[in-house]
Amino acid sequence: MNKSLTTDNSQAGMKTSQPTIGNTDQAFAGLEKSLFAALERYSNVHRGSGHFSAFSTHIYEKAREIVLSYLGLDKKKYQVIFLSPRRAKSFAGTLNPESFKLLPGRVTGLSPGVDAVVVERTALPKCTPFETGGGTTKLYGPDWVIWAGQPDRFEAGTPAIINIIAFAKMLQIMKRMGKDVFRGNPLKVLTPPEILYSGELMNLEGPELLHALRETLIGRDLQVQTTTGLRPFINLDNSASTPAFRPVWEAFRQAIHLNDQEGAGMAREVRQICAEAMGAPLAEYDVIFTSNTTESINLAAVGLGNNPTGDTDPLILTTALEHSSNDLPWRTVPGHSVIRLEADNEGIFDLKSLEDLLGNYNEKGLHGKNRIRLVTVSGASNVLGTCNDLAAIATMVHRHGALLMVDAAQLAAHRKISMETTGIDLLAFSAHKVYAPFGTGVLIARKGLLQFNDTELKQIMASGEENPGGIASLGKALLLLQKIGFNLIESEEQKLTGKALREIPLIPGIKIHGMLSAEPKGRIGKTGVIGFTVKSMMPSTVARKLALMGGMGTRYGCLCAHLIIKQVSGFTPFQEKIQRMILKIVPILNLQGINRASFGIQNTEADVDALIDELKLIMGNTDKKLKNNHLQQTEISTKQLSEKVVKKHLHEFIAEGERLVFG
Repeated sequence: MNKSLTTDNSQAGMKTSQPTIGNTDQAFAGLEKSLFAALERYSNVHRGSGHFSAFSTHIYEKAREIVLSYLGLDKKKYQVIFLSPRRAKSFAGTLNPESFKLLPGRVTGLSPGVDAVVVERTALPKCTPFETGGGTTKLYGPDWVIWAGQPDRFEAGTPAIINIIAFAKMLQIMKRMGKDVFRGNPLKVLTPPEILYSGELMNLEGPELLHALRETLIGRDLQVQTTTGLRPFINLDNSASTPAFRPVWEAFRQAIHLNDQEGAGMAREVRQICAEAMGAPLAEYDVIFTSNTTESINLAAVGLGNNPTGDTDPLILTTALEHSSNDLPWRTVPGHSVIRLEADNEGIFDLKSLEDLLGNYNEKGLHGKNRIRLVTVSGASNVLGTCNDLAAIATMVHRHGALLMVDAAQLAAHRKISMETTGIDLLAFSAHKVYAPFGTGVLIARKGLLQFNDTELKQIMASGEENPGGIASLGKALLLLQKIGFNLIESEEQKLTGKALREIPLIPGIKIHGMLSAEPKGRIGKTGVIGFTVKSMMPSTVARKLALMGGMGTRYGCLCAHLIIKQVSGFTPFQEKIQRMILKIVPILNLQGINRASFGIQNTEADVDALIDELKLIMGNTDKKLKNNHLQQTEISTKQLSEKVVKKHLHEFIAEGERLVFG
């Protein structure tokens, strides 16, 4: 190992004295205070707009600096890559042993579920990353990819932001108070059943629970500066990541104290909760914990690729609608090829075309030895919100001897899922999209489909279970969603979506992409995802104005779904070729894509009204009364502030948040 990467406690300025009970209590109190402050301002990182996304992106990158400071390394020479334990080991295997150091999350005495791989910048590989999807690319087409720079290329999928902040904060505290300060336990540790099934709100259900849960939204009263003064932040970016509610946070903070045996018990309990929530009996399905949906799908691709296919040439059929995480990993399965089913601009693909493809390949043999082995589709589009008829697809797929995989990242928090009844063979989703943003993903597979040897399987299971807090928070969130009831959740979100779809298209200059009804006749419908573009205005400009004028968090860009974004944007093959060439010449450019607002269970009709009002103001299409009402919302002046002034306040907001989290 490179000596410059070898560290010990004395080099890192580490105190080595044994902690007292008081020091341990103080350390945990400081950790929890920091994490709560981070949760109050939490959003997904990168390409999101709004105060919360700007803060989370900043604090996430700050965590890298803290790791390097802990190790006494120069940030100009070294890069920090945050990964799950299994991913960290895989990534390390691609590096020169002399060029990196692996800092496990367990060095803290707890299990945050993330490790840090610290690498010399010049030693980072420039080839295809070891896992693909979700943020690892700058641009891709049906058969080509331009990979992102470092570190994004190696951190596939949504990072475990809160867990990473926890890891960095623990390193800070350890450096100040001693390396063993988190190895003690508080006086009372709850059992997994106590954490999951007791506590706040667990005696409520239905509308009463939904209303009460909204009151516990962490950060719900936090105000941000806008051009008309201080306003409560409105999160309209739920498709990227959902916020946390207090009972879910409580499950996380209690579960991080569990020892290995108790953590294994928590995993068993939540595995059963997942099985029940997804209609996947444990007698028929395996439930595997990962770090996010992207890791789950990469894992499925590897496990399926290990399964022999006989003397056929196997194909994987996906669609033009897919998130990159349900596209790119399938391109790398050894011995397999990928074909795609086209979709229209509403996000609908023709089931007859699917039937014809399956029949032509698997029964009629019109393509030689090629056989469609797996059909993989999104449960709901992250761009258009369109839901697929999974039951009809499953029946068709199985009739032709293939398997069905569902990317349920955009479905799990919004619609009832029953894998066994529907006929789904494999399914992936993430806790951070079901109101538990603590770094856990799930892969559910029909038994016997994924082939791993005993050593591989042990590593996979152990890696996912190194995040007992994330697993517990997922279990708590799923229990709460089930007690609310998915019929009620769907009904509430359709009210918001329907209102937005009725009123936004009436604003001149705004185009909605996808279906214009939340409940179209004869179709499954859509989730609360509103993709739109504004005439003669870049999506980044629209997103910035929604943030600075209205205090709203939305998202813009290609949304990790480049194929469908380019389709709905009307890109021709020639334009794509020019775009690709420009990006190679000027790699720092970001592609604009579209704007997206997306609803969750915490949103109300008032949030939709606020979005509509802001879009009218942006378009200059509003009456004097609305403008006057907008100005009167300020708490400091009836004179509208400039965007420049609000940006200054945004920097102060970020700095204040950093102080609360990292001191």
